Amino acid sequence: MQYSDPQLAGEALSGRTAIIAGNGVLPLTIATILRDQGKAPFLIILRDETDPELYAFEHCEISIVEFSVLIRSLKAAGIRNVVLAGGVRSRPYWRDLRVDGPTLRVLPKIFFALNKGDDALLRAFINLVETYGFRVIGAHEVVPMLLAPKKAILTRKCPNKQEKYNIALALEAARQLGALDIGQGAIAVGGRVVALEGAEGTDNMLERISQMRQARSIPLQGGVLVKIMKPNQEKRADLPTIGLKTVENVYRAKLCGIAIEAGHTFILDLEKTIKAADRYGIFIKTL
Repeated sequence: MQYSDPQLAGEALSGRTAIIAGNGVLPLTIATILRDQGKAPFLIILRDETDPELYAFEHCEISIVEFSVLIRSLKAAGIRNVVLAGGVRSRPYWRDLRVDGPTLRVLPKIFFALNKGDDALLRAFINLVETYGFRVIGAHEVVPMLLAPKKAILTRKCPNKQEKYNIALALEAARQLGALDIGQGAIAVGGRVVALEGAEGTDNMLERISQMRQARSIPLQGGVLVKIMKPNQEKRADLPTIGLKTVENVYRAKLCGIAIEAGHTFILDLEKTIKAADRYGIFIKTL
């Protein structure tokens, strides 16, 4: 099941595309689609972050703080477009920066961004890359077929009245959380918000739900995960993403379902994800 023709992905791209690859399935998915279209991608592999399969593509490997190496590698590979894809487990801090010529030019902006949220840091990074003549484009512009469709129930199971109420609660919490540039997800169980996504990410938030179940601090089952884009988020980086692993972790956390923002959330391994949700009796709903 796909929402649009994969042959349409990336048609508007001119010039070679590089993928700055963090963790998760998204970088490999984008790289594979571009390769299958005959557009050989160049991978900037973030050390200790990415899927080993990415090493099969033409690539270089860098640390997240090696900005000069990044720029040199992009120029040497003849790159025009840059896509940011995947998460980054280790957030850089000012003491980690390797101060060289290119970095020194924008040091004040970097210092400012490092003291802000993730979205502010990503915006600063994108602006920095573009000052060197590269065009940063969103993953959604390359693989639009992976975006969640307009309001729909994608699974056999539908949310009941109680879970619809939980969705509304978690949705409002996620909006407020995103407005503070903290996270994109929230979980409501039994008519109250019980978890907010922080720097640990969605999977670890779901693990906290399992721990709360064991401690009997929340009901032993039920509830919903909601993921949405942050208000005013930079769309070219870090759009919400779910996939097979998310469904498996939701099942382990004994939640009833997942609600995601239509048009602004990636669903990876779509067929496997939907089949797994149906097998586990979990609903996936787009908002």
